[in-house]
Amino acid sequence: MNQEKFTQEKVLWVKRHTDKLMTFAISRPSAYRFSAGQFSRLGLNLSGTTIWRAYSIMSPEYAEYLEYIAVLIPNGDMSACLQNMQKDDYIYLDKNATGFLLPQRFADGRDLVMLSTGSGIAPFLSQLMQVTLWQRFEHIVLVHSVSYTNELIFSGRLKQLSNNPLVGEFAHRLIYIPITTQDSGGILHQRIPALLLNGDLSRTCQIDFNQKDTRFMICGNPSMVEDTYSALKQLGFTMNRNRTPGQILMENGF
Repeated sequence: MNQEKFTQEKVLWVKRHTDKLMTFAISRPSAYRFSAGQFSRLGLNLSGTTIWRAYSIMSPEYAEYLEYIAVLIPNGDMSACLQNMQKDDYIYLDKNATGFLLPQRFADGRDLVMLSTGSGIAPFLSQLMQVTLWQRFEHIVLVHSVSYTNELIFSGRLKQLSNNPLVGEFAHRLIYIPITTQDSGGILHQRIPALLLNGDLSRTCQIDFNQKDTRFMICGNPSMVEDTYSALKQLGFTMNRNRTPGQILMENGF
């Protein structure tokens, strides 16, 4: 490993929410910079080899720590390391954050719709803590789809937004849509692509999704990202690119 490219950081806390969902935070080097929506490369040792994986940063840009969510995968090498990780352990952090799931890339727009599954909610939680996001968009919709109700582990955090001294005054403008596909705990119970195509998501939000006003960001497992992008294309929305502004930004969740 080239030590010029990473730092060794301390694990500040570990919270295990379900058998497969955990959040954790690590120390943040004073020189570490990122934009809300980007991800870090984290490294852990397994049998003498350092394994690197990308994790979207869940904490705001101004936090003194870096927070992440991890989905533990059976027989996964990184998951095996994370399963045993404890407070005060050490972890490697690549010095450079990366990623392009950044709302400032949209040239215009009034309503921002964040579509996520599983750990794909992480970059959106970071962005919701940025004043500039609320100043930019009139309405912000956060959609989080999981299998079971006990995986909706951020509902309490979202309720606390109104108490945040920086963004609390805007929190009433957040439309949070929890989705559960395997039980009845969510507001809706179909996959996100189907809810877009049949209009149920738009009706639930009470927002007309249209090319002029609506901007979408997608983050989740690869099949969700692909299927959601396909659904939006069927509805007439296009990818946002540097030379051809559109209505969609997307990234696979990690």
